[in-house]
Amino acid sequence: MADPSSYRPKPGQIPDSPGVYRFRDEHRRVIYVGKAKSLRQRLSSYFQDLAGLHPRTRTMVTTAASVEWTVVSTEVEALQLEYSWIKEFDPRFNVKYRDDKSYPYLAVTMNEQFPRVQVMRGQKRKGVRYFGPYGHAWAIRDTVDLLLRVFPVRTCSAGVFKNAERTGRPCLLGYIGKCTAPCVERISAEDHRQLAEEFCDFMAGRTGTYIRRLERQMTDAAEEMEYERAARLRDDIEALKKAMEKNAVVLADATDADLMAVAEDELEAAVQIFHVRGGRVRGQRGWVTDKVEAVTTADLVEHALQQLYGEERGDSVPKEVLVPALPDPVEPVQEWLTTRRGSNVSLRIPQRGDKKALMETVQRNALQALGLHKTKRASDLTTRSRALEEIAQALDLDSAPLRIECYDISHLQGDDVVASMVVFEDGLQRKSEYRRFQIKGFAGQDDVRSMHEVITRRFKRYLAEKEKTGEWADGENALTEDDGRPKRFAYPPQLVVVDGGQPQVAAAQKALDELGIDDIAVCGLAKRLEEVWLPGDDDPVVLPRTSEGLYLLQRVRDEAHRFAITYQRTKRAKRFRASPLDDVPGLGETRKQALIKHFGSVKKLRSATVEQICEVPGIGVKTAEVIAVALAEATPAAPAVNTATGEIMEDEEYEADPVPDTTEGSAQEPVSAGASNERRGQEP
Repeated sequence: MADPSSYRPKPGQIPDSPGVYRFRDEHRRVIYVGKAKSLRQRLSSYFQDLAGLHPRTRTMVTTAASVEWTVVSTEVEALQLEYSWIKEFDPRFNVKYRDDKSYPYLAVTMNEQFPRVQVMRGQKRKGVRYFGPYGHAWAIRDTVDLLLRVFPVRTCSAGVFKNAERTGRPCLLGYIGKCTAPCVERISAEDHRQLAEEFCDFMAGRTGTYIRRLERQMTDAAEEMEYERAARLRDDIEALKKAMEKNAVVLADATDADLMAVAEDELEAAVQIFHVRGGRVRGQRGWVTDKVEAVTTADLVEHALQQLYGEERGDSVPKEVLVPALPDPVEPVQEWLTTRRGSNVSLRIPQRGDKKALMETVQRNALQALGLHKTKRASDLTTRSRALEEIAQALDLDSAPLRIECYDISHLQGDDVVASMVVFEDGLQRKSEYRRFQIKGFAGQDDVRSMHEVITRRFKRYLAEKEKTGEWADGENALTEDDGRPKRFAYPPQLVVVDGGQPQVAAAQKALDELGIDDIAVCGLAKRLEEVWLPGDDDPVVLPRTSEGLYLLQRVRDEAHRFAITYQRTKRAKRFRASPLDDVPGLGETRKQALIKHFGSVKKLRSATVEQICEVPGIGVKTAEVIAVALAEATPAAPAVNTATGEIMEDEEYEADPVPDTTEGSAQEPVSAGASNERRGQEP
């Protein structure tokens, strides 16, 4: 690892102007390319104290051995040069989108004498009309097969066409009516070109006029008793409508737009793009990237725009590009897109209406893509084994931690403080072993004390089970209940992970020390920089950015966080649904519902007299008096207030929805594990 000060240029040597810079390693390989509005300010930020740099940036500058730059006139030129260098040098520390294969387009070769409809990939050619891109080539072929009935344009290769010219016999499509056979002069070159133009017009979204014209022709043919022609036109209309159904209208006014959404965590990001042409979704594509550098959502959007439109020109760049976050500054990127298209391009965030609704759909696709990617990665046995070995090596464990337990604390402004315990065995979730805790030892918010309490309670149960059964090898059923189910806290982990830094780790270790447990390792994963903290260490363990061990620890931590939030939200919802009528002795659910139905709300019931309450069927005078007293003594719950703005908050503002569980084998909501424990009386 190099010392950045050994190659740091003097501040006076760096120009204070827009430009693009390259970091090179000791072998002169380019490892990072970046652009800046001010080269001096940007490069100076890399040469500060290493402790103040993001871990990924720190790794990059210590890997580099030199830096160089190129001055340009404008930020737009910097954007173009940055893209060119990233494509040329493929730097290891830049954002790289995987699975970026060339997506297929439906192409019509209008530059040929007899235009041909075909699937095309790669660089676009002059004189060729493109539609798409599509997610799969078979989607193009299905659409073309339907349209050839109405627009029998040539689809054969040059070799097949020349062979038909030589022999005077068309191919099979010519015999079955799906090609006008220009190879044997059944149609002139001018008429065939007109047919290809109509095909392009239909694919461009101008469908209504053409179908109405066919319907009029069908009606006229029927009136003239040309029933065979009318039937053929009817079948043509059905084929066109079926092709249109494959590309349902999602945006009005024949809008041309690309919608981009990003789903990300600290380590990876998934990008999804929907291509809307003529108001219809014509294609979809997506990428997954490792976040090698410290990037924001806006940075990811900018990199994706470069990747998406770097090779595109003309109509391939739409009039509108809708994104979840705007690059900062947005003007150079918008100007660059305008240059690529040749006319104005609107780059913005959708705020309302159909475009915002469609953006939400794209976002769901991005979340699903990221979850699927993580599931595939986690389900690989070799990868899981490598992750456990890396954790053991980084934490100096005697063996791989086959059972990992992770704990997280969740609360809302100090209320409804709960904790979660999730279990991973052999790198996979063990949901039947999940547990959840209510903090009982004190009131208020104190994550450190909460962590100490939870670890103490969990391992007291472990010691109790151990004392009850003796050594684990004693007896065949030492670790199971009479019905064969595992005892609730019988199995000890090899590693305890807590969500947090030094304070939480120290609290967990103190709890184990107080219980006399010295054979269980403890570590913490701090969310901000993904640093691993060990008890008593002043410096964290920084796992390599590409480490499978770090990925597994992050996945365990995120699952504990999700499970804790789910439980906390459930408790909060129950508290909000609580009614003063719950405290009235002898008042069952049926009579409570009757009271609410009669008066409409607890507020109106509170203002009612005893005589009015007695009007409710099943409510006597004594019961009515008890209800009136209970409601008078009960104080209405104060609304929750946003401490930052002073505004009353709705329930939905308290917490974000829990992260959907997309891991393997998780068809049910993970909270069901805890819910079943509650029904069995197993909540700690």
